[in-house]
Amino acid sequence: MKLLIITVVEGLQNEVIQLLKEAGINNFSASDIEGFRNSFPVVSVNDWFSGNERATSSYMYFSFTEPEKIEVFFKLVTKFNTNLETNNPIRAIVVPVEKHI
Repeated sequence: MKLLIITVVEGLQNEVIQLLKEAGINNFSASDIEGFRNSFPVVSVNDWFSGNERATSSYMYFSFTEPEKIEVFFKLVTKFNTNLETNNPIRAIVVPVEKHI
């Protein structure tokens, strides 16, 4: 068993849920989070005071699941991110679980 953690910007929640379903990962949890980026363009026409921290509505999903399903999910996400038109890909990590009850 491993822990799969996924982050995504607002607007891609349905896509993540669909990819989880396609990978056979039917049990997962989700939480609204705020994402921050500390680096900004030098000058932004829309925001002259670009030194302010800006939060982005994001979502985090996590699931304790089998490695085989995670491999399928990663292949699906890689394909999805390749065709993505924005600079906000779905991000995922895997954490090994030493013990569980």
